[in-house]
Amino acid sequence: MGLSSRIVSGPAGPVNRIWSAECDSPTSFSSLPWVNSGLGFARIGGRWAVHVRGPATRATPMSCPSDSEYFGVDFRLGAYFPGFPPSRLVNLQDAVLPTLPDGRILLDGRAWEMPTPQNVDVLVDRLVRAGLLVVDPLIDELRYGVDVRGMPERTAQNRFVRAVGLPRRTMQLVERARHAADLLRSGKTIAEVVWEAGYYDQPQLTRSLRRLIGHTPAEVARGQVVLGL
Repeated sequence: MGLSSRIVSGPAGPVNRIWSAECDSPTSFSSLPWVNSGLGFARIGGRWAVHVRGPATRATPMSCPSDSEYFGVDFRLGAYFPGFPPSRLVNLQDAVLPTLPDGRILLDGRAWEMPTPQNVDVLVDRLVRAGLLVVDPLIDELRYGVDVRGMPERTAQNRFVRAVGLPRRTMQLVERARHAADLLRSGKTIAEVVWEAGYYDQPQLTRSLRRLIGHTPAEVARGQVVLGL
């Protein structure tokens, strides 16, 4: 079967989604670009590693070994660790958190219990209460270019990049490409995807998916490639 993945739960508080995946045989796949920061957990060779993740602006060829397990929590847009600015974590420049011999995670001089996909939201709530994870309340408005209390455009852009790690335009391009890939995988025709995802024409869709997803619309539609979440 290779790589299998699923969404454990959807949006709630500072959480956008919780996901899990596993590989029962060595598998090569393309990791899709994403806009949300988060925490990723990987068990390879019987040992867990914990990553603070930022956004990604392009697909990345990856592989997973046999008998490996992964899960993670993607934060809502605007939720981030001030100690790990998202702009420094872009495109898999993850910060790897130390783990203690008993499996606990070391963060901000404190030991935190290693979570599971079923209770990682509890860890997120504790990090928020400890002030280690913050949510910028204006990001939802800023992402759509809403005039927030007369905030100058440069100030708004800087605030957005500080909380998200990407400029708004880049974020929009990534979200549209992901949406197009999802539509193609759901069985939509290329012509339908051009219309529904808001591209001018098929060449623009092709250029976007080649650059951001790493594959042409036809390759995605035919299921010729394995794409991550």
